[in-house]
Amino acid sequence: MKKQLMTAGFVLFGLTLPLKASAAGFSQFNLFGDSLSDTGNVFTVSGQNSPTGPIPPDPPYFQGRFSNNKIWVDYLGQDIGLTPTLFANLSTQTPTQGINFAFGGSLSGQDNAFVPGAPGVLKQVDTFLANNQKADSNALYAVWGGGNDYLFGQNPNVNQTVSNLSNAVGALAQAGAKNILVFNLSDIGKTPLAVRTGNSSNLTTLTNAHNAALASALFQLSNNNPSVNIIPVDIYSGFNRIIANPGEFGFKDVNTSCVVYDIISNQVLKSCNNPNDYLFFDEVHPTTNVHKIVAETVLAGIKAKSVPESSTALALLSLGALGAAAMLKRRRKTVRSDFSSKSNLELSN
Repeated sequence: MKKQLMTAGFVLFGLTLPLKASAAGFSQFNLFGDSLSDTGNVFTVSGQNSPTGPIPPDPPYFQGRFSNNKIWVDYLGQDIGLTPTLFANLSTQTPTQGINFAFGGSLSGQDNAFVPGAPGVLKQVDTFLANNQKADSNALYAVWGGGNDYLFGQNPNVNQTVSNLSNAVGALAQAGAKNILVFNLSDIGKTPLAVRTGNSSNLTTLTNAHNAALASALFQLSNNNPSVNIIPVDIYSGFNRIIANPGEFGFKDVNTSCVVYDIISNQVLKSCNNPNDYLFFDEVHPTTNVHKIVAETVLAGIKAKSVPESSTALALLSLGALGAAAMLKRRRKTVRSDFSSKSNLELSN
């Protein structure tokens, strides 16, 4: 049965497609993406090879995450009882709960904007399927990328970027994946980096074109794969709502960043003592409280439905469609009590 779910000011609209596992019953959690989902792949690889030390530096970044504390992958993983193994650690660890393939700087296709040899999102999926020709139908999968194509790619092409992402999702579906989260992009033109470099208008145009094309591609994929639960996550709406009404979400600054980071020298040029007052921890990446809301909303959507036979309905996760401010403020107090952060900052989403 379809129902609407309010979580911290967000809304989840039910699809008609069944989830193949409950929140407590996913067998694995596999991720493909960039620094918004990277829990330490770039940190591990750069720590072995970079003369300036691991990227990003800890502190002020948190244990290889591009944020001041845990990111949505950590929060959701805790709640569903799964901790994916880092791709960079596969030689020393056996992945029993899934793999996190996400690398900071990854482009949507084969390559990485900053780390030679690191895989782009589509190549991450190709690598996974080369070693797992049949995807576990009881696992949860997540695909989030594209931002680096527009911020740092050469001659960004929306059609190619969306094609890379939709091909990644389609390959997972064809291999047997049944539950696939797919995230769109927040308005990159509103990031402090875009504003500082005077590229806001162009990046906003690219973001809007990307999200429209991605929505169309996912709709087509759903029609072509009726047994697969492709779950579009609308990050764009949520960020716009926070920027328009920061006080409702417990933020004081949604325009500047707590940290300014120069990846070329691997040096932090500016920092602050109150990162959770900011929407942006650095000039591109959000603070941990934003990540926590994303994870809570995804989890609540999974749990909200009755699961009579490990079957539930989950769908368009639209961050920002409701105004449950009072609920949000109560939640923000809990969040804030739980946690204490090629130009400046050029390792993006």
